[in-house]
Amino acid sequence: MRNQRGFSLLEILIAFSILAVSLGILLKIFSSGVTTARVADEYTNAAQIANNLIAKTGVETPLKISETLGTENDSYHWKVRVNPKTFLSPELEMKELPVELFEVNVQVWWGDDAKTDDRVLELTTLKMATKNE
Repeated sequence: MRNQRGFSLLEILIAFSILAVSLGILLKIFSSGVTTARVADEYTNAAQIANNLIAKTGVETPLKISETLGTENDSYHWKVRVNPKTFLSPELEMKELPVELFEVNVQVWWGDDAKTDDRVLELTTLKMATKNE
């Protein structure tokens, strides 16, 4: 037999098959990473919107029982609910205090398209306001 030099056709086919499978796996990893980064960015935007709405409540709008709806950037929808919060304490009589306690609940939701469910972010906090007598 003569000395063989180079690769056989079978070796080349196996090498190309391994390369094709490896590239497919790498592309899948990169595309899922991009999707994850996009979803994280959307949640960050929703959290900023919710924080801004909480900060505005009681400053730009009075603290009173209410429910407000709105839209931000044509893709994020929000709802702000303000309700009185009852505080029960045997040592403290709330009726005697000059302040009222309110629960502020903010929901922000958004969705990619009609095929997927909306994503929802909800934040709740407590705020105090002086009583209006």
